[in-house]
Amino acid sequence: MEAIKQLTDKEILMRAVEDQGYLALLVKRYRTPLYNFVYRFVGDRETAEDIVQETFLRCLRHSHQYPAIEQVSTWLYTIAGNLAKTELRRRKRWHWIPIGPSDDDEQRTSFYEPVDKDRLPGEQTDSNRVEDTVVNAIHNLPEEFREAVLLRDLNGFSYEEISKIINCPVGTVKSRVNRGRLRLQKTLRSLAEEVIGSLAATA
Repeated sequence: MEAIKQLTDKEILMRAVEDQGYLALLVKRYRTPLYNFVYRFVGDRETAEDIVQETFLRCLRHSHQYPAIEQVSTWLYTIAGNLAKTELRRRKRWHWIPIGPSDDDEQRTSFYEPVDKDRLPGEQTDSNRVEDTVVNAIHNLPEEFREAVLLRDLNGFSYEEISKIINCPVGTVKSRVNRGRLRLQKTLRSLAEEVIGSLAATA
């Protein structure tokens, strides 16, 4: 069992050509990060679950492609990202909801800032205000900037990996990430100035 856990993604995929039961290992490794990624796009728990399930079903149906796949993670994120974009195009409106890594609602916390139960009521309110501002700022980014920033800063992919996922040149990826970050900085600067002003007034 320990030896199976140490298999690389590519090794698992190649074994799945003969025994599709090995795909369960990929599901275990990638279900939660894929779910978090998709949920930040579609803003709906049930839809995100459906998209992740469809991602693995497509993986199952395209076993003939396994030998040609160089990096399994980018392949899975490409499938999930395309499905999420299709869902967004189908909708007229959608709502952004941040989530934490847990599927348990009682353990779910915001991605951007953990909940500290020892905070004073006023401090918790300020934290919520900051969190809401960050979430709204990301939500208001153009889709191509939002996707690039999420993949780079939240999921930790390299520029080269993102280039493969969204099928555009590395230079374009860097531009989208930088422009997305600049827009976020501009949007959030006013909040920072407000907080600094409040601290100065009470000093």
